[in-house]
This record gives sequence, structure tokens and C-alpha cells, in this order.
Amino acid sequence: MVTTTQREEMTWYECEKCGLLFDAEDEARQHEQGCDSEDPSYLQ
Repeated sequence: MVTTTQREEMTWYECEKCGLLFDAEDEARQHEQGCDSEDPSYLQ
């Protein structure tokens, strides 16, 4: 499930599985469908 949070006067969409933030809800939902709930792959 994607949650919303307010930071720097903007709404961000957060993946509940890994905590990654997105500025577009569609992108967050797409990410969450494939999220394995480990560290984001860009950190590997």
C-alpha cells in the first residue's frame, strides 16, 4: 500500500515495503507491485 507524506511543502508517495519516496502516485504504485521489500535496487 502506498502512503502519502508531506515534506518541503510537497506531497510524496511512499512505498510501505521499502520506504522509497516518489513524487507521482502512479510511479509509487508501479514500484510497489514489483517491490521485494528489501533495500532499493539502486543501492546495490
